[in-house]
Amino acid sequence: MTLGEALSALYARVPLGMRLGLEPMRAACERAGHPERAFAAVHVGGTNGKGSTCAMLASIARASGLRTGLYTSPHLVRFAERIRVDGEPIDDATLTGVLEDALRIGEDLSFFETATLAAFLAFRAAKVDLAVIEVGIGGRLDATSVIPPPRCTAITGVALDHQDKLGDTLDAIAREKAAIARAGVPMVLGRMPEEARRAAIEVATARGARLVEAGGLPPDVVVGLAGAHQRANAQVAWTVAGEIGIDEASRRRGIAEARWPGRLERIEVESGELAGPWILDGAHNPDGAAALVGALASDPPAAVVFGALADKPWREMLAMLREIEAPRFYVAPSGRQPADPRALAEVAPGTPAGSLGDALAAARGTAGDRAVVVCGSLYLVGE
Repeated sequence: MTLGEALSALYARVPLGMRLGLEPMRAACERAGHPERAFAAVHVGGTNGKGSTCAMLASIARASGLRTGLYTSPHLVRFAERIRVDGEPIDDATLTGVLEDALRIGEDLSFFETATLAAFLAFRAAKVDLAVIEVGIGGRLDATSVIPPPRCTAITGVALDHQDKLGDTLDAIAREKAAIARAGVPMVLGRMPEEARRAAIEVATARGARLVEAGGLPPDVVVGLAGAHQRANAQVAWTVAGEIGIDEASRRRGIAEARWPGRLERIEVESGELAGPWILDGAHNPDGAAALVGALASDPPAAVVFGALADKPWREMLAMLREIEAPRFYVAPSGRQPADPRALAEVAPGTPAGSLGDALAAARGTAGDRAVVVCGSLYLVGE
């Protein structure tokens, strides 16, 4: 296969969705010679912040000298971003090979299951010392949960999202996420509402995990990722790294050097009609939108470009973003079914745009040389 052919075959499996259940994945791993057993791992779940926390953990592991794998989802621009070794997306030849193998070995796997198997194959081939693995959805029945007991698990936080699959209460969602807990393995708990914390503790305790509250981050530690909410994520990463024996100097360096594009990322376009400062943030649920609004409170943008997927709680997200007193421009992200920009404008006054290019140009024309924030969907930020 060429890379294009492998990716086309992979995306043909999207209609199976984010299937919850472990048996197909377990069977495929067995046929593949159990690549999931070839490396030590840390397993990170949560509603928001798990990707940023994983990025920090991988950076810490690299700073300590470990050959490190990182598996996350979704990607922003290239599929290879999901599977990284020592901080870099795997190269095209390697990606083609592991995708071809995963597609052949797991003929019945979904898109996400196939991607996960490909990551395991890549990490085995690269002989990584530690793989940092982000849960896809939930935890109990997520494809990543076929790994053997990891060195540590963590939940960054719990909020309402994916209710159609995980339940419509914080209690139910927390129980699904906490089910990545393993007997004798420490589970680090980040900040979360008390209802969710009680449920997570109950599930993790029943599974025999040793519960550890995230904390201990020295006040002078520099967090490389922008936003006050990232300090809470850094606390989780700091605590997990300590639990697996990584020294303080490496933790400090790793957290300071961590980068995670599309999360309160500031870029400067140097020339052309879009020249000026931009803030890109994939806030895709109300909890994420609230964090974005808080991060921008002291220096609000001059315009907002917003787009969301139809199955996301975009009304609640817009209710948060209305606190930013700036013109809004609405656009339909590519990817899955988007929310209609005209429907967005009916909920919170703004200007629907026919394309992302039109929205960006209109927002820049309004903002002048001040910042424009683009938010509401990682698909949108990727574009």
